[in-house]
Amino acid sequence: MSKSSFNDIINSATPVLLDFHADWCGPCKAQAPILQQLKSQMGDKIRIVKIDVDRNQPLASKLGIRSIPTLMIFQAGERKWQGMGVQNLGILKQQLEKLVE
Repeated sequence: MSKSSFNDIINSATPVLLDFHADWCGPCKAQAPILQQLKSQMGDKIRIVKIDVDRNQPLASKLGIRSIPTLMIFQAGERKWQGMGVQNLGILKQQLEKLVE
């Protein structure tokens, strides 16, 4: 992912959840259906972007990704929340609903 496309994504007024993952990561596979459920419940109020850390190592390093999955929520260029490890639907919805009210 280029720096300019990343900046375009995180500078959105719509909250963006970034999912830093890898194909070989078991917990990342467990997180995927939770994110699908979140998207189906929140629809166009949010955007979810999956970022493969193996293909985007400079970006992952710049953002301090040390373990995966790591989820971050950005809105208007600001990091609003970050969580490491598998996050449940309730936590994610709670964090995002604060931003879409």
